[in-house]
Amino acid sequence: QVQPVESGGGSVQSGGSLRLSCTASGNTFSNLCMGWFRRAPGITYLGVAIIDADGNISYDDSVKGRFTISRDNAKDTIYLQMNSLQPEDTATYYCAADPAGCSGLRKGEGYWGEGTQVTVSS
Repeated sequence: QVQPVESGGGSVQSGGSLRLSCTASGNTFSNLCMGWFRRAPGITYLGVAIIDADGNISYDDSVKGRFTISRDNAKDTIYLQMNSLQPEDTATYYCAADPAGCSGLRKGEGYWGEGTQVTVSS
């Protein structure tokens, strides 16, 4: 059992920055595939950024060059640094973890946090 807990959401103006954090307890953190997903009203979940146990990273095209995912295994935590935020980035952001690997995580499997709201105003 893994329990991800997100923090760091909030409201910013267009062009601003936020950093999200996610701590995942209950498993050997370094073995987890971790990711950030988001969901805006009326839109399906979008895989924003994923980092596997070896540190390999993938981003959705919509956030490349603006968002950075990282992990600190000593703190059982991942981060999502979000720069140059735009109104279309407004969504609930979810942290997810999967000890079975990233293939399942990309399909929505694994363990998910309750989400944190990010609102970007123009």
